[in-house]
Amino acid sequence: MTIDQIFSLGPALADFVDQFSDCFGRSEPRGHLASYIRGQLSNLPRKSVEPIAAFVGVAPRTLQEFLGTDEWQQEKLRDRVQQIVVRDHADPQAIGIIDDSGHPKKGNKTACVSRQYCGNTGKIDNCVVTVHLGFASYDTRFRTMLDSTLYLPKDGWDEARRRAARIPDDVRYRPKYVMALEQLDRALANGVRFGWITADEWYAKFPVFVDGLEERGQRFVLEVPRNTLGWLFFPEDLQVAPKRVDNLCRYSRPMMRQPWTRFHVKDTDKGPMVWEVKAAPFWAWRGGKVCGPYWLVLARNVLDPKEQKSFLSDAAPGTPLEVILHVAFSRWPIERCFEDEKTELGLSHFEVRRYPSILRHLLITQVSHLFLAQQNCRLRGEKSGGHRVPGAHRGRRLDRRPAALSQRPAGATGQGGRRHPANAKQKRPIPSVPYEDTPQTARRTQHHPQSTTLLHTSLTNQGAL
Repeated sequence: MTIDQIFSLGPALADFVDQFSDCFGRSEPRGHLASYIRGQLSNLPRKSVEPIAAFVGVAPRTLQEFLGTDEWQQEKLRDRVQQIVVRDHADPQAIGIIDDSGHPKKGNKTACVSRQYCGNTGKIDNCVVTVHLGFASYDTRFRTMLDSTLYLPKDGWDEARRRAARIPDDVRYRPKYVMALEQLDRALANGVRFGWITADEWYAKFPVFVDGLEERGQRFVLEVPRNTLGWLFFPEDLQVAPKRVDNLCRYSRPMMRQPWTRFHVKDTDKGPMVWEVKAAPFWAWRGGKVCGPYWLVLARNVLDPKEQKSFLSDAAPGTPLEVILHVAFSRWPIERCFEDEKTELGLSHFEVRRYPSILRHLLITQVSHLFLAQQNCRLRGEKSGGHRVPGAHRGRRLDRRPAALSQRPAGATGQGGRRHPANAKQKRPIPSVPYEDTPQTARRTQHHPQSTTLLHTSLTNQGAL
């Protein structure tokens, strides 16, 4: 950034913060929001309350009370972030990304802390886990966080500990996949519209989560575990046992007879990432029910064929295969959001211990991140929205009917959660891929992960903000 660009952010930040003024009943906490954001945007090595207070010239207790006891509407703050995204960055093909993140902590006093898997350290650790809903434009050039929630572990939090950590009575244990659906509902209520939802295989293994996406009419591409059960044909009766996805991909005729199609997924520091893909209609055995039809997509890394991934999608018939693959490999924007918020904005730097303070810190960090994401777009001279999918559907919205509908046998509902009659007499469909591509040259998806580092102001006491 140039000096002129840095100084230009002062008025822009003031105008941005004004959009949240009605979240506060008094002027003092409204001013503290601006102070806290300025501290997060600064070049402080640690973005906890005391360094931020010293940076902006207020007493640490003032910001502690702002996070913990001052009366203001943090839910409205979160809603306003989502409303701004709808207003300024609406994209009919936007990708919603669901993931969680760990924040290592010492001791057992911090709200929701427990020994559990921590993605930040890659092992079982003493940490706080947060669940997040991210938003990325279809071309992935704009990305931000829409929602962040503290995960309360199932065990170890009795009433005494809850009271000490000020965990509200209505906050009880809920699985992370249920929390993710709740976040999705809040975003939809605020007018956010997603063309796609994606998540990793941990979320996809729970029938409640996949069924929840279908109930909400959300089109998705989910990585699924290799032991996911199903068929590459509609089971005429339940005498034919479902097979594991890895065995279907390795031994089934529809997959074995199908040539690999190469796609250029993205560019990396080590060179282009190219994956080979096969796809076929798929009916899943989920929660004791036959669900589908879907697309089952098998992908393997050209440079390391042992590295393989399987994806489940309810994309409509005729959806270009590169679109499905693009969404499948578009979880990286939320990982970049985590990286940016942790390294640049101090997402994990909270030293407060009580639930309301931590939650407010998470939501204010979302506000700071949205500001920087918008400034990235402004300085690049980009306009938001209007992204279209490539290929055969260019220039028009994709059909939202279930996958493989053109081959769906009578009696198949296309919706999860309904059992097909065991005595239904149907012909097996002829599997086909959603997009034929005979040339062996790699097709290019619309991936742009390179050169997208989050704008970081690295401000000093020059008074720019």
